[in-house]
Amino acid sequence: MNRRQFTGTFLAVPWLAHAQPDALGARLRAGACVVLLRHAQTDPGIGDPPGFRLDRCSTQRNLSTEGRAQAGRIGQWFKSRGLEPRVVQSSAWCRCKDTAELAFGRHKVWPALNSFFVESRTRDAQTAQLRAALKNMPSGTFEVWVTHQVNMTALTGEGMAMGEALVLDLTGTVVGRSIFA
Repeated sequence: MNRRQFTGTFLAVPWLAHAQPDALGARLRAGACVVLLRHAQTDPGIGDPPGFRLDRCSTQRNLSTEGRAQAGRIGQWFKSRGLEPRVVQSSAWCRCKDTAELAFGRHKVWPALNSFFVESRTRDAQTAQLRAALKNMPSGTFEVWVTHQVNMTALTGEGMAMGEALVLDLTGTVVGRSIFA
């Protein structure tokens, strides 16, 4: 299957107009894949303020009011289709943890999903961890990984907007892509 052949719409425009109405839901039910989700909309800016701390959300760039609503819509999309991820893993950044909690009501912090926007020395090791984990996704289940644009681009070579999700198969190939509006 061509990497752009399979897609679906979460709440926005699908890549392919002729895609099955809920092809993405069917793909997730089949499992052996990961929903790689960029955190929902944040307050304006890029990166985090100087001196930010992971243990203090008030020092970070956080979800905006729209981002909090967007995260709720993400969760509603999954819930309305009866799709329950096996696990929801998140970067330690508050905007990612908040996206996971608002969408799915749970998360586990996984350092491999942490941003390396400022400190790129861990990029290759983190990306290798993600690739290794992808290879072990069981059929019949899927996971959600909430992370940052830099991590998603390192893993897939693709760019994406806040609140956009890429569905990856065991090889890391993008088999679905949608934006939560």
